[in-house]
Amino acid sequence: MSDAPVILVDDEEDVRLATQQALELEAFDVIPFARAERALERVGRAFPGVLISDIRMPKMDGLALMAAVHEVDPELPVILITGHGDVPLAVEAMRRGAYEFLEKPFATADLTAAVRRAAELRRLALENRDMRRQIESRDPVEALLIGRAPAMVDLRQQIRAVAASDIDTLILGETGTGKDLVARAIHEQSDRREKPFVVLNLASLPPATIESELFGHEAGAFPGAHRARFGKFEHARGGTLLLDEIGAAPLDLQSKLLRVIEDRAVVRVGANERIDLDIRFIATSNRDLDAMAAEGTFRQDLLFRLAVVTLALPGLADRVEDVPRLFQHLVAQSAGRYRRPVPAIEPDFLMDLAEREWPGNVRELRNAADRFVLGLESTAAARPDLPLSEMTERFEKGAVAAALARHAGDLKATYESLGVSRKTLYEKMQRHGLKREDFAPD
Repeated sequence: MSDAPVILVDDEEDVRLATQQALELEAFDVIPFARAERALERVGRAFPGVLISDIRMPKMDGLALMAAVHEVDPELPVILITGHGDVPLAVEAMRRGAYEFLEKPFATADLTAAVRRAAELRRLALENRDMRRQIESRDPVEALLIGRAPAMVDLRQQIRAVAASDIDTLILGETGTGKDLVARAIHEQSDRREKPFVVLNLASLPPATIESELFGHEAGAFPGAHRARFGKFEHARGGTLLLDEIGAAPLDLQSKLLRVIEDRAVVRVGANERIDLDIRFIATSNRDLDAMAAEGTFRQDLLFRLAVVTLALPGLADRVEDVPRLFQHLVAQSAGRYRRPVPAIEPDFLMDLAEREWPGNVRELRNAADRFVLGLESTAAARPDLPLSEMTERFEKGAVAAALARHAGDLKATYESLGVSRKTLYEKMQRHGLKREDFAPD
């Protein structure tokens, strides 16, 4: 019998028996039910298989069963069997999360192929869930910030140290490096984790309502203010307030922010009473704030106040060796998100990725992973316009990193696949700063 059990629900006994026999002949372990309510009792988050159900059934029909199953586990694949007149209903069910539907009469080959695909998807979903659980139980920061380049190892150590304190922090990095993710990691590892994490996007605040958004207002403070309202600062009390893209804040707003950060208090618009704040401030920026301060477009005193601790996030160009492993991780995430099987990744394609330039950093790589899972990512890449020696070095480093990732750090398999000796592989790993343990299974 297959390791992936199949729950089969159909109130018509003849159809149920015929479908059961067809699946058992293909080595599936079938658990048959005439009623959906009884089948639902066998479903749990750890159930390792697939559910097949007819749509038209008395009491609980197939759509209601699917909805109940997905309340237990949204990742459990449900295949619906439909009559000819139910096709529009089945299409709607696909929009609601059905994995597949088959119209009666269906060929046995079509049924078994659909079940095999769904079973493989379920196996990968449970494996990914178990992997995330293991990583999170061991190191939550590493679960959030994937990468084993020295710059990422140092960053995670800094995050743990910063999270253990209650100090205000400035996070700098290029677009797409994950500044908001680092801010959330600091919050989640701090004593404030049970309190709010409030994000204030300073690049998108409408000028006309800035003060009301930030500080809140009393009823009658201005036309249209029919009742009192909390501002973002009050919403974040006890927790963390993320000042996202602080460099985009106009100078008049910067002075207001400085006062709040220094006083740890606000006064609502239209009020006189001071409201004390227990907040940790984290700010992010993809701009050079020192240069802006020198130009007079960013307050020097606000920069000093925020940059008590500064974390600098590396771009992908500074951790090329992480690209193959990170892409594999993002592909697994994307496959789970789109309910697709994880596609095989050719070693040449991983090398290709390591050679590319990624100005959008992890965000751009994540988009590439989504396109890859959906079958839209081209395997052709634009080669950077670099000197031949540098292109050669980058290609070699990417090739070695991709081979190590593909063979999970197995050195013998790696040097054999690359067609080099053990000694040559060691020399190349040393020259490019690659370590076997960085590619070993978690």
